[in-house]
Amino acid sequence: MIPGGDDIAFAGAARQAEMVRAGEVSPKELVQLSLDRIARLDPELNAFRKVFAEKALLEAEQAEARIRAGDERPLLGVPIAIKDEVDVAGEINTHGTDAFTEPAKADAEFVRRLREAGAIIVGLTLLPEMAICGFSESATYGVTRNPWNPQRTPGGSSGGSGSAVAAGLVPIASAGDGAGSIRIPAASCGLFGLKPSRGRVPLDPNLEGWGGLAVEGCLSRSVLDTALWLDVVSGGSREPEAPPPPERPFVEAAKTPPGKLKVAWSTKPPRAAAPPTVDENAKGAVADAVDLLNGLGHDVSRRDPDWGNIGNNITARFLGGVAETVKAVPHPERLESRTRGFGRLGGMLPNGLYERARNEGRAGDSARVNAIFEDHDVLLMPVMGGTALPIRRWEGKGALQTVLGMSRFYPYCVPWNHLGNPAMAVPAGFSAEGMPLSIQVIGRPGEEATLLSLAAQIEAERPWADRRPPIS
Repeated sequence: MIPGGDDIAFAGAARQAEMVRAGEVSPKELVQLSLDRIARLDPELNAFRKVFAEKALLEAEQAEARIRAGDERPLLGVPIAIKDEVDVAGEINTHGTDAFTEPAKADAEFVRRLREAGAIIVGLTLLPEMAICGFSESATYGVTRNPWNPQRTPGGSSGGSGSAVAAGLVPIASAGDGAGSIRIPAASCGLFGLKPSRGRVPLDPNLEGWGGLAVEGCLSRSVLDTALWLDVVSGGSREPEAPPPPERPFVEAAKTPPGKLKVAWSTKPPRAAAPPTVDENAKGAVADAVDLLNGLGHDVSRRDPDWGNIGNNITARFLGGVAETVKAVPHPERLESRTRGFGRLGGMLPNGLYERARNEGRAGDSARVNAIFEDHDVLLMPVMGGTALPIRRWEGKGALQTVLGMSRFYPYCVPWNHLGNPAMAVPAGFSAEGMPLSIQVIGRPGEEATLLSLAAQIEAERPWADRRPPIS
């Protein structure tokens, strides 16, 4: 057992990498610490589908040989987890179901880059079937739980990654976001989560996901950790809207003060499939952040986005994208009835509506909503309608009832997948019942650097990474 093992487990990816380079801890010790914590805590949390104990320890020995040879890769020896919707060579990419049977022939491009940077994959994290839901529960793999309260969901669809990072099982984990699936688990689990701009991270072997809604990122304990991850995985996307490379590394942006920003804030949600519900926890976190940002010298003012009828296009794109995804499953008969129901809902869209929402509808929404960034640098709003929901909230419910319920509680995230802007969930303290609070900050397309700089300033003023959940 490593002296101070718990402190090391919660130190974050960047700090663990520094410790490896300084000889304060070895890759094998880090990996064994991660594996030990998974063995002890994951039976209750159910964050992992598969753990690569022997392989990870072997790779840790190889990392130690590289260190002795003078290698200084940025994530050398750091244990990470990959969400089980991403290709990992030799593994079945289950997407949270048992409807897939063919192992991946090669790593996804961003996974290859993480390995090249020296990271060691210790396991694959759980998600709901086909990454559709804002909670991580499936008939095949059961319920994934929140380490702050096991009767609450860690969110979805990257709930396994959120639970694993929050409980210190790994310092950082991959997360995909097609309608809030990075930001919702971050907000539910007290983590930092940045949804990059569309095209910032390559999705190879796929060109795009969910008809352009989905992006890949991570869940982390600190802003610097996410910046380091982005520096490793960004660039070279084949998507036509990929932003240009950043002017400087994202790690530098996270270490540079943002200067005085013009900040808009709003708690007005768009309406999608049903009227949104937003409680005082969500509104209070935004109000508190407004006071904080004013105190930091930013120019903060209320300004509601001109949502218009964006909800119509969002609903069409979400359901249409889900229908395409379900249609491509090799064994659809193995899917949950609710997942097949999502596919049927999308299949009921009138001819051409999905494509119009992706093209003309999106263009009109972007011109109207993003007008807010003509005179503001960032927009502040809630991540979701309150704190993490109870587990099994929609257990036994059909697709329509589930999608209506989710659209009411999770209205704030999917507009930015639709438009392609970067958006982040930033920890904002805790509710009276001890659940994490969070705020969402959105930037102009391609301006992750501004978000990282502002988030680091907030983190320095009100640190969050030292808070540990009861299950840890």
